[in-house]
This record gives sequence, C-alpha cells and structure tokens, in this order.
Amino acid sequence: MEEYYKFLKKRRIRRYCIGVVISILILIIALLVYSLYFNIQVEANQPQGGSYTAERTSQTVEKIQHQSETIANVIEKVNQSVVGISKLKNTGNTIFLEGGSSKLGLGTGVIILENGYILTNEHVSGSKYSNCYVTLSTGKTYQGNVVWSDTDIDLAIVKINAKNLPYITLGNSDTIRVGETVYAIGNPIGFEFQRTVTAGIISAINRTIKIEEEDKVSYMEDLIQTDATINLGNSGGPLITPEGEMIGINSIKITSAEGIGFAVPINTVKEIITQFAESGKFEEASLGIFAYDKNVIPYLDSALNLDNGIYVVQVGTTTPAYRYGLRAEDIILAIDGQKLNKMCDLRCYIYTKKPGDEVMLRILRNKKELEIKVVLGKK
Repeated sequence: MEEYYKFLKKRRIRRYCIGVVISILILIIALLVYSLYFNIQVEANQPQGGSYTAERTSQTVEKIQHQSETIANVIEKVNQSVVGISKLKNTGNTIFLEGGSSKLGLGTGVIILENGYILTNEHVSGSKYSNCYVTLSTGKTYQGNVVWSDTDIDLAIVKINAKNLPYITLGNSDTIRVGETVYAIGNPIGFEFQRTVTAGIISAINRTIKIEEEDKVSYMEDLIQTDATINLGNSGGPLITPEGEMIGINSIKITSAEGIGFAVPINTVKEIITQFAESGKFEEASLGIFAYDKNVIPYLDSALNLDNGIYVVQVGTTTPAYRYGLRAEDIILAIDGQKLNKMCDLRCYIYTKKPGDEVMLRILRNKKELEIKVVLGKK
C-alpha cells in the first residue's frame, strides 16, 4: 500500500511540472504573436512608400530650405540700404587700378534715415565738415557732407541730398549674446565686390583693442567681436542679425589673426540718429575728459585695481570738467545717479544732453567719494 501512495505522489509531481512547462510555452507564444501584431499595425499606419525617419528627414530639409530662403530675402532687402563711399571722385572704381583703395578711400556705409542720412566709419568718410562721395545700390552717386563724427569711436554720419531711400532697421546691441548668428555686409577690396555678405557668430562682447598708428597709441572699447569675415572696404558696413536688424557697424580687423573682426555697437549712436531724425541736427555736449573703463586699465597700469567706474586719464585745462574740479586719476562712479561701468555708458548718456545742461558726477578721489556738479560745454 505504501508503494502505491509513492507512485501516486510521483505522478502528481510529474503532471505539475508538465503543466508549468506548457504554461511557459503558451506565454512565450502569446508574446511573439503580440509583437508580430504590433509591428504589422505600425507598418499599416506609416505613409505608403515612406518611413518615419524619411518623413522627419524631409521635414528637416524643408525647414532648412525655408530658413535659407528667408535669410536670402532679408539680405536682399538690407543690401538696398548699403552704399559705397569714396573720398575721391572720377578716379576709377577698382582696387586693381594704380593707387588702389588707399587712394580712393573706398569703404562702406548704410542708410539709417530715408532722407539721406548715412552711418559709416570716420576713417572712411573723413571728419566733420569734410566731403565724400556716396554710391547707392541703384548706381547713382551723390556728394556727401559729414555732419557728425567722433574719432574715439571711429563713427561718422554723412548727409546726401536725397529722399525716400531704403533704410536699415536698427537692432538692440545691449541684448546680443555670444554664439548668435550674424552677417557682415560691405564692399571689400573694391566696388567690383560690392555688397559682399559673410556669415559668422558673435565671438565676444565688450572687447577692448589697442591701436598703434604713427607712434600714437589709442584704445577702442566695448566692441563686438565676430568671426564673420571683415576685409578692407567692409569698414562702415552693417553687422546684422538673421532678422535684418543692424546691431553694429563693422570697424576693424586684426590683421595678425584670421576670424577676428570688430564692430561698434549700434546703441552707442542711437540717440544721435534720433536727434537727426527729429530735428535734422545734433548739438553735441561735452564733458571734456579723456577716460577709460576697467577693460583698458591693465594696458595702462597693471598695479591699478578698478572694479567699477570710469578712470579719468586726462582733463583739458579749458574744459567744463576742469573748470568744475574734475582731475586726472579721478574715478567717475556715477552720473546723475546712474552707475558707470563702461565708457560707452558715459558716452551714451552725454549724447542725450545738450550744451548748457547740468550733470552731477559722483567720483572717487584718494579713496574718498565726492560729488561734483558740471555744466556741459559744446563739442
């Protein structure tokens, strides 16, 4: 009897094991069937003759083509406001002539107001009250008169006798960021390469460069650095965003390195442009100092520590600043309560004032803060 019970027990165990194996097989088969069914459904939902990957690729290509077409339209529109500038007339229009661009003074400008105001570099147009010749995109040439210029930032505004001109849209250079795409437009080498467009990015902002010319040393501050190619003749042309807004004026290239060019931020001269638009003139107020911000200090004196403010290098003895007590080596911390960290901040604020206006300067002298009231003169 005992042997019989052992037999029944073994049979039950055998049946249990067989049942477990069968259950596992059924589960595996079910998973295979579900997987096959899912794949069939995916194939059925795909576009005929294509795939999701192909569709995404097609969409990407279409997007790139649309962006490229948009940029081309923007450039085409901006180009209508870009002009050629020469200091001489009827001498030829090519770099390959004897004398070349240095003789012609070839360069670029951009129309900023429809009634004939053009922004360029001072070294292209000449200083205030001088004359130059401006060639529009239509090929028509006008004599231009320089109505404003500033050697320190190498900018000038030229007026020609014309109306209803296509003009560029001004952007906001205070909001630009490193890495953003930009385009430089100009007339490199000569007019046969007029309105050449180069692309790049904003490489850096608030750059300071040292310029040595004819035994004279100067500094340009608060510049936009870009790797968009800037060649001789590009000077005075616009640096624009993909939307066609001008954020800078191409100014200079470092000849000892490739891919390093600079532009003056457009916000520096916005107030001047506004005044010419409103009244047709700009009365420039003057503080009468020569000063630098902290980016230039390492060039002047490595032992001088300047965390903020504007360092006064020179004060003319006949200037308003000297008359009211400002001296060399003073540090201007604020003007009318507005803190100063860049020379551009001071310059732009003075541009909003008129000769005869009063400003309050907060300065640091011998580690003591003082306040000086100055009546601005006329530059």
